[in-house]
Amino acid sequence: MAVKIRLRRMGAKKAPFYRVVVADSRYPRDGRFIEEIGYYNPMTDPADIKIDGDKAKQWISNGAQPTDTVKALLKKENII
Repeated sequence: MAVKIRLRRMGAKKAPFYRVVVADSRYPRDGRFIEEIGYYNPMTDPADIKIDGDKAKQWISNGAQPTDTVKALLKKENII
């Protein structure tokens, strides 16, 4: 099973809000997921980012691959 840490889009049209989730790569973007580990709101200034660092590190050590966007968010939060 190829597990990814990626963003799940929430919110209204033209007002996106994202949840950071761990999901099987075969599932749709907003479909089924394994665990929610945080959120990201790009509409606020500065952007509101809250990610559980312990869970993210645990999933990465278990082989989950973060997407490019999530990897940038994790670096911004000093998790990786």
